[in-house]
Amino acid sequence: MGDAVRRLEARLGVRLLHRTTRSVTPTDAGARLLERITPALGEVRAALDVVNDFRDRPAGRLRLNVPTAAARLVLPHIVPPFLAKYPDICLEVTAEERIVDVVAEGFDAGVRYEEWLEKDMVAVPIGPRVQRFAAAAAPEYLSRRGRPTHPHELLEHACLRWRFSNGPLLPWEFARNGKTVKVEPKGPLVAGFGGTTELAVDAAVAGCGIIYLFEDWLRPHIDRGALVPVLQPWWLSFSGPFLYYPSRRHLPAPLRAFVDFVKSAPPATTTTAPGPSRTRPGS
Repeated sequence: MGDAVRRLEARLGVRLLHRTTRSVTPTDAGARLLERITPALGEVRAALDVVNDFRDRPAGRLRLNVPTAAARLVLPHIVPPFLAKYPDICLEVTAEERIVDVVAEGFDAGVRYEEWLEKDMVAVPIGPRVQRFAAAAAPEYLSRRGRPTHPHELLEHACLRWRFSNGPLLPWEFARNGKTVKVEPKGPLVAGFGGTTELAVDAAVAGCGIIYLFEDWLRPHIDRGALVPVLQPWWLSFSGPFLYYPSRRHLPAPLRAFVDFVKSAPPATTTTAPGPSRTRPGS
């Protein structure tokens, strides 16, 4: 690929890439060229994908951009049976909290919550239609510090918090009987959502404090007694995620197969009955 770009630079008489020992970034000319040819490359890919219509089963690469929670809690129930049904499809999944333009960054589709969906996209429900946050702590912590009975009492507890990327710390939101309560508790640990979220879970299991996270993420620890639910009547529910993709006449065969598979899957459910609903986590 590097030799091909150098040959193109020699032919055009313009440098397209800045090259250092640590990175390669496009020049202004390279960025403009990439901007212009990306739609054309997409059309070429779509044209070549027509060949898939003559196969017994679809083949090719499918690239998805999803939030970490979907990669951990939603896709594990979908991906294995999908790959078993379509062994010639290579699924590439990128999990991150950054909101991306899936088309501009070369993804076929994404998974996001409703208010983060891009406009002019087709959205298909994927995974549970209602999810919930759960507050929990280790038995040892609760025996030492006591059990909170109202969200405001969290201000007197050690709480293990997380943030999306480099954004602000999100308040903990609870709801009961139409009443919403937001608190910003303090604690000994702040984890970045995604790569270090499991560190916060491990710290909660070790007795460092109270954690407030997706119920399905904490459920295995709750079921085996390593964590004990607290403030359960106040747990916040929110609507589940969507698979979204560009609205276009011809979908690549791997994406079309995935969309059809998701649509045909039985509706996923939450582990327990939902409480008052919101549109997304952290709202």
